[in-house]
Amino acid sequence: MSVTNVLATAARLLTQLRHDRRTLALALVVPPALLTLLRYVFDASPGTFARIGPPLVGLFPLVVMFLLTSIAMLRERTTGTLERLMSLPLAKLDLLLGYGLAFALLAAIQATVTSTVAFWWLDVHTSGSVLAVGALAVANALLGMALGLFLSAFASTEFQAVQFMPAVLLPQILLSGLLAPREQMPHLLRILSDVLPVTYAYDALSRVTNGRSGARLWLDIAVTVGAILLAVTLGAATLRRRSP
Repeated sequence: MSVTNVLATAARLLTQLRHDRRTLALALVVPPALLTLLRYVFDASPGTFARIGPPLVGLFPLVVMFLLTSIAMLRERTTGTLERLMSLPLAKLDLLLGYGLAFALLAAIQATVTSTVAFWWLDVHTSGSVLAVGALAVANALLGMALGLFLSAFASTEFQAVQFMPAVLLPQILLSGLLAPREQMPHLLRILSDVLPVTYAYDALSRVTNGRSGARLWLDIAVTVGAILLAVTLGAATLRRRSP
């Protein structure tokens, strides 16, 4: 791994993102806008929004970063940019870490904007630390980024990349416990949810926003970080110059 190559890749991507207003709007405007929409959808049922609002501060960035990174990496292959980069002395891990660094910065900004809107404008309440919720929102965004980078290797068009969201990410969100407690789910679904990374990402958010800590919270965080590292590693192993 070359630190110089990683930083150069990150700088190139950040320059591209700075000139891509639509992508910036998707990353920075859409999550707080969706959270605001839900706030007024549940205006007559504040208890419901009080339960799902704080965890969504972290889940919306996860979804957006998943879409953004899977499409961005696929575009690098289909336009020939990736092939030109890999003809240089640039390792696959350098490339993915450069992407990870650039999107990590974007994820941090995104989580800060979303948390600011949620806690200071929409008056979302949390029994835990607002900074801890923001940190977990960044971790969730990084999880979405890592999954997007990995799964982009199995798409040949941007339409196929988008299809991974309802096929891979949406079922994980449905089984995470956001809509219904996992304890009330059928036993088979509970077992399935136990092996999905988004379950642990959501559980960590839920525990922090409800003021709960302990060993289970640290397990959730460890699994989330492990899933990020595993997805980035698998992404490096399956990275191809061109789309299939």
